[in-house]
Amino acid sequence: MLGAFILIFILFGVSQPILNSIQQRHKFVKAGFLNQMYWYHMLFGGIYYSYTLVARSDSVNYYNKTLKYWPTWGSAFSPGTDFMEWMAFPFVRYLNFNYEMTMFLFTWFGFLGFVYFYLFFKENLRFNPKFEGYDAITIFMFLPNMHFWTASLGKGAVIFCGIGFLVYGLSWPGKRIPHLAIGGLLTYMVRPHILFAIVIGMGVGFILGKEKVPAYQKYLTAIGGLVISILVYDQLLTYLGYDPNNIVESFEEESGLNAQRLQSAGSGVDMSSYSLPMKLFTFWFRPLFVDSPNLLGIFVSMENLLYIYMFSRVLNKDFIKFIKGAPAMVKMSGIVFISISISMTFVMSNLGIIIRQKSQIMYFMLFVVIAFMDWQKTNKMRKRLEIYNRIVEEEQRNRELSESK
Repeated sequence: MLGAFILIFILFGVSQPILNSIQQRHKFVKAGFLNQMYWYHMLFGGIYYSYTLVARSDSVNYYNKTLKYWPTWGSAFSPGTDFMEWMAFPFVRYLNFNYEMTMFLFTWFGFLGFVYFYLFFKENLRFNPKFEGYDAITIFMFLPNMHFWTASLGKGAVIFCGIGFLVYGLSWPGKRIPHLAIGGLLTYMVRPHILFAIVIGMGVGFILGKEKVPAYQKYLTAIGGLVISILVYDQLLTYLGYDPNNIVESFEEESGLNAQRLQSAGSGVDMSSYSLPMKLFTFWFRPLFVDSPNLLGIFVSMENLLYIYMFSRVLNKDFIKFIKGAPAMVKMSGIVFISISISMTFVMSNLGIIIRQKSQIMYFMLFVVIAFMDWQKTNKMRKRLEIYNRIVEEEQRNRELSESK
């Protein structure tokens, strides 16, 4: 454990030039805030490690397989679980990292995901939306469940890091090719269908967004998304376990099998008879307190109440008007959130799995909500400015009229 403790401070030092470089490019960033987030996330790395001492964790299997199974580094390079072991291989086999050190290394990857999601939020919003007087983005960056499932040797930390890089790169694709490449690779190697959804969502968002761009760029984006869809279609379906020649039947069979497996794992929820709205509610907002058998479930229930409150903010007649004219990044986030949510509801029926999986996409929902709040605040300020200008103009006319007399 001493090695892991030392590594935490080494990784803190490694983070400083990265954060300083980010601060130079983005003046709104405060390095002190990101450092606080680093220590907060490392705290959850310790909490997750403590959790592995009393409960089963895939991280142990990842480490043991990395240590003993793969003959070479390159032999582990393939999408899915093997990719976790490929990432861990040089540290475990060449640098002799023990299990605890590898856990905190991957916790650091999760931290980088938070950094780039924070940048994505901040640079795509004009104001800092408030939640009961507190900065909403700051609250979102410190949600316990988000940190818990991204603070260990596993897919959660890596894909969260990949999605963070990816959405940050998509904000300015022409200037952030390295971020797009790293984010795209990590996301694809962990969960190809999520990369697929983000690419399609960005293509649709770019075409329908309010940004004024040449028509040929929009059509090129649409064609590019279509080409990528065609190229990866068969590979994606095969990876997910479906038959490309009989997608409907194989999807139904696989969904049924997954539902049985997940229900048998404990904390099962029989969602097979649920309507789609009820399935989505279960995926997004459960467990609630009545579903929570332990302390972890209670903390998650409190976080889910926040999600319910934030989601309720879009149940507003102005939301339709907002989404029609929303920027590409907002529409992309909405499409990604809805499409992945719908697909996951057909294979998820275990609350433990639901808690873990939805942490990958909830920031997309929260971004749409606070973008709407940002739009509302902008409109209020615009209306106040219009009223102020009318008052000033009226006073000016009265003054001119009095002077003419």
